[in-house]
Amino acid sequence: MKFDIKPTRALIDTAMGRKPADLVLRKGTWVCVQSGEFVPDTDIAIKDGRIAYVGPDASHTIKKNTRVINAEGKYMVPGLLDGHVHVESGMLTVTEFVRAVLPRGTTGLFIDPHEIANVFGLKGVKLMVDEAARQPIQIWVQIPSSVPSSPDLETPGAEITVEDVAKGMKWENVIGLGEMMNYRAVANGDAKMLTEMEIARSAGKVLGGHYASPDLGLAFHGYAAGGIEDDHEGTHLEDGVARARQGMRVILRYGSAWQDVAAQVPAITKLGLDPRAFMLCTDDSHAGTLVNEGHMDRVVRHAISQGLPPMAALQMATINTAEHFGVSRQVGMIAPGRLANILLVDDLNNFHPGLVLACGKVAARNGRLLISLPKTEYPEWATKSVHLKRPVTEEDFRLKTKVKAARVICNVIGVIENQAPTKALQMALPVKNGEVQLVKGVAKVALVERHHRTGIVQLGLVSGFGFNEECAIASTVAHDCHHMLVVGTNDRDMAMAANKLADTCGGQVVVKNGKIIGLVELCIGGLMSIEKAEKVARKANTILEGFKACGCALNNANMTLSLLALVVIPELRLSDKGLVDVVHFTTKPVVQGAAE
Repeated sequence: MKFDIKPTRALIDTAMGRKPADLVLRKGTWVCVQSGEFVPDTDIAIKDGRIAYVGPDASHTIKKNTRVINAEGKYMVPGLLDGHVHVESGMLTVTEFVRAVLPRGTTGLFIDPHEIANVFGLKGVKLMVDEAARQPIQIWVQIPSSVPSSPDLETPGAEITVEDVAKGMKWENVIGLGEMMNYRAVANGDAKMLTEMEIARSAGKVLGGHYASPDLGLAFHGYAAGGIEDDHEGTHLEDGVARARQGMRVILRYGSAWQDVAAQVPAITKLGLDPRAFMLCTDDSHAGTLVNEGHMDRVVRHAISQGLPPMAALQMATINTAEHFGVSRQVGMIAPGRLANILLVDDLNNFHPGLVLACGKVAARNGRLLISLPKTEYPEWATKSVHLKRPVTEEDFRLKTKVKAARVICNVIGVIENQAPTKALQMALPVKNGEVQLVKGVAKVALVERHHRTGIVQLGLVSGFGFNEECAIASTVAHDCHHMLVVGTNDRDMAMAANKLADTCGGQVVVKNGKIIGLVELCIGGLMSIEKAEKVARKANTILEGFKACGCALNNANMTLSLLALVVIPELRLSDKGLVDVVHFTTKPVVQGAAE
């Protein structure tokens, strides 16, 4: 058996001065996350995309053709890693996601493509894996586990089987099993879930977690006993503490709408837990957030603003993540042999990378991408995924009841700003001619089946969007089943919004008083656009502005809408099988009975 020793020899020869470096960073402050130190006046020599030497003087590696960059007065930081992210939530392809985040300092992603898996199954995952492999940054993929997330409560477009998981585990750059969303099944010893976990464990892969229940009793301990290795669904201080004590990596999430860092970071800053047990992630970020506010740089800034020391925040966005996934020999720190993914930053407390190196190449400067990205052609099956049995009508959105009363008690989904959970509310609503009427603060929500042409339209009620106009918003982004969700105050506008998305290729649309005022087309699976990141961000912003025009003041309300069908996060959701009580894992009627 022959082994290629040339790459290692080249690094050694460069470190010894026998070969010239390709690039040298001089006299910067080394953010040494592996030792927790800030080391001033440090040089870094790079050869063939990897770090050859880190020390006080790399002049022995500099020859005629060596590029030298003065880093004096700047911090040299490892490239940032997102420990858990759904690319599809950015409404961008993998390539366009990279276009948005690389200039911000993200050089590594750990992606779980379970959104596209719910639409297309394993072939959709392979589409993402193949595109990820062509990028100039490191992208590792987790094979989605719970597809469907809860099979007795929803019907997605496709299924990931045990055989699919086993097949996917053999693909290059597959790092683990995606978040195990069906935590109830794990705690109950479900054979399919446990088999998927055992396949991943036997392959030496990481088991991703998703324990969204507030119950930290026996169900939580049963879930932990299954061997789940991380979790990002904590929303309270005790959630982070409990996970850390059970040996899980606690992933603190700060995306566009799910923002749980502030609630859990006191586990470190006040209770004194070791920050090396924690990671940072975005989970779901809107295209507008990525383009206009940032990605992991935004998370680092926020974490520091919540009292985390800069070193701890950077460890949680670099080495902790790399070590958790077993790739610290490649990324996560500035050290010999690692890929030269390095950021130059002026101020750690106001974290904005000025220069971004990706595999030793200057990839971005001052937020501007300097390298070209690969082009990808998408198959026809990926761009045609909205299949309605027929056009919907106003009649489909009338919430009728057989209860003979002037007012009825209704089960209403209550949204919570910047959090994934909802509240199970009960409200008294008037009835007119056998139809439930809306009151101020309450809107209708409908799930329109769009995968199998069943013609199912399930209706529910939602509170918290604050609509005060005649309007409707429709979206084919509807975690995790990704049917079509429509929320609104006017049946005509709801029908118009749904039919518009069926006529395009999926996406999100806002209709107000019979006119379209916002639209973003998401032709790949009804989830991702084929357009450039900046253009998608502009179009996606029309949706946010449309929400505001309807009276909604929620932060990133479109992402809040997208979770109304997620039947694995308490308390109430809507699926193709009806209104789902995610506390008791059963369906319940929208109209409970007559009001007294």
